[in-house]
Amino acid sequence: MRARRVRRYDSERGCYVYDIGFSSEAEQTDRTMKVGEAFGLGLDTHQHSLYDDFELKLTPGDVVYITGDSGSGKSVLLDAIRVDLGDEAIVMGDLPEPPDVPLVDAVGGDFSEALKVLSRVGLNDAYLFLRKYSELSAGQRYRFRLAQMICSGKEYWLCDEFCSLLDRTTARIVAYSMQKHARRVGASLIVATSHTDLLGDLNPDTRIIKGWGDEVMIRYDHPVPRGCSISEEITIEEGEQVDYDRLQYLHYRGGALRFPQRFYKMIHGKELVGVIAYKYPLVRTQGRKEAVGYWPSVDELNSEWSLISRVIIHPKYRGIGLGSRLISETLQLQPCKHVELVAVMALYNPFAEHAGMSLVRKTEPHKYVLRAIDGLRKLGFDPSRIGSRRYNREMLDGVDLESVYDCFKFIHGSLFYRRISHRSEKIVSKKEFLDWLYAQDLDSLAWSIQVLAVLAQSKAYLYWCRTDE
Repeated sequence: MRARRVRRYDSERGCYVYDIGFSSEAEQTDRTMKVGEAFGLGLDTHQHSLYDDFELKLTPGDVVYITGDSGSGKSVLLDAIRVDLGDEAIVMGDLPEPPDVPLVDAVGGDFSEALKVLSRVGLNDAYLFLRKYSELSAGQRYRFRLAQMICSGKEYWLCDEFCSLLDRTTARIVAYSMQKHARRVGASLIVATSHTDLLGDLNPDTRIIKGWGDEVMIRYDHPVPRGCSISEEITIEEGEQVDYDRLQYLHYRGGALRFPQRFYKMIHGKELVGVIAYKYPLVRTQGRKEAVGYWPSVDELNSEWSLISRVIIHPKYRGIGLGSRLISETLQLQPCKHVELVAVMALYNPFAEHAGMSLVRKTEPHKYVLRAIDGLRKLGFDPSRIGSRRYNREMLDGVDLESVYDCFKFIHGSLFYRRISHRSEKIVSKKEFLDWLYAQDLDSLAWSIQVLAVLAQSKAYLYWCRTDE
């Protein structure tokens, strides 16, 4: 292989210019000599030209889409660009092997950054945060590799055979997410693939179509922001309990819903890709009075209020704003005036704010809840695992139950009254709470410890009010 690559900065155009020339010369061996003799070829003078005095303008922050048939020279061009960019570039294939730790510990400088990056690539699921790379599907592994690239700190992200192993729906979603994030942080995304169906979602500044020989076509565009093409194929309509039941396993809280009001679903073709569940609100919720200035009565809550209880998007379709769209469009379909949302993920991903809801407050766990969890930790419980009722039940077989009850002695009954009396306004005293707790069997006690894990979460309270009345 003979190559000539020269990079220079064009100050007038404000970009790098690559003058590239390549040719491959056949090496003479016994077999190649026989081919020459059989077909009358003069191999000593035969050269195959891949690029001939090819010029590429590359501005920092560009998205470059290199397409062409397999074997046409796409990878050669990508490699040439990588060599010239040097330490400023990162190649996806050169990323280090992910460590054998949960995903949330494998990327990002801290917990918050890790969740944000994983959300960018569509791995925004509580269960996925705790999985290891070896436990992911092929598509999820590819997305995690992209998260590694985002966290590399490099200015140029290079991907050969971009999304080639993914189904084409997932490929379009990943392409859209990556170019959007690259532009957000000012990085250049340069990809090569034989697939030609990613043009709309990559929305490139530069498109290179490589033909055979030295045939090459370059097109420079001035792209404007656009949504993912998949979104245009998705519709939202009123759903039923059965739609929620089909997708509830994808939500970290899952399970049956108490007091549901309405369900809405997202459809892509014949595929159910998302569902949102609205339910009657709780009697007391931190943030509600700050939102409206008073405590609504039970009658008003039943008639004029609704709580977004679940927003579930199939993992395949995450990362392109469908959660925000599902909230935004269904808010307008709700007959009530007030809608609220209490969510952990909203602290790290502003999907509800993008849908038009207002962030009213961020709530921290009660100090007595943290004290109770610390007491369980001293008994051998792993605080990161008490969200599992099965784990709690197994642990209860090997500890002194009186010591477990002691962990709850500082808990105020009001923290558990929703679990004890549900929609009742009755305030539960500490004695009534402890009497209730002592009466529980081991399975119910395991559930009570699981409730502590929920109460220990920091959450965001968001509010929306209909103004068209």
